[in-house]
Amino acid sequence: MPNLGVNIDHVATLRQARRGVEPEPVLAALVAQDSGADSIVAHLREDRRHIQEKDLLSLKRVISCKLNLEMSCDRDIVDFACQLKPQQATLVPEKRRELTTEGGLDVINNFKLVKKVVERLQGQRIQVSLFIDPVKSQIDAALRCGVGLVELHTGSYANARSIVERNRYLKELKIAQRYAHDIGLRVCCGHGLDYYNVKEVSQLPYVEELNIGYSIICRAIFVGLGKAVREMKSLVS
Repeated sequence: MPNLGVNIDHVATLRQARRGVEPEPVLAALVAQDSGADSIVAHLREDRRHIQEKDLLSLKRVISCKLNLEMSCDRDIVDFACQLKPQQATLVPEKRRELTTEGGLDVINNFKLVKKVVERLQGQRIQVSLFIDPVKSQIDAALRCGVGLVELHTGSYANARSIVERNRYLKELKIAQRYAHDIGLRVCCGHGLDYYNVKEVSQLPYVEELNIGYSIICRAIFVGLGKAVREMKSLVS
């Protein structure tokens, strides 16, 4: 049974739309934690479009579950992560104009930079994960970087437009999670998962955690955040 990581970025997105003080992402994190979330995920983007440094500093103080900081390899972000010292940092690709993360981190073509950032974070006793496509070559590169954990990008599976296409991408995930496990890596999955497509991924035998945000926050508008998290936790379980 995989754990559930709840991403609270879009609570901050709503707050930043008016540059106001609510909704408060830290309160959302506490509600999610009390409703069954095993970790809280927050992405500090270079353009600060949603989560801010002050949010992360508060989160580190008040939540008792794991804090997973999603981040790019930008030097200022890395400096802040070393100051914050979250339990986990997940390195992701980042483009300024994208609406959301598009694909996994290209570890192969950015190997030296990624390895340097991994080593620096690990030097601060931060567990590091790499958000990568479910491809053997990228999994191999992640292992060479010295991480013990990867998060497989589930976007292609989640965005499939037919049963045939969805099953093909699910098969890719099955092969990738088994391969990563066999070479000694722990495995998480995330991106685009919702209440209708999460079940098959949650049943993959070597997946330890699913990181989900947007669909939970969308559902929370209608049923409340606590219930939305509990419903997702039930599906994952």
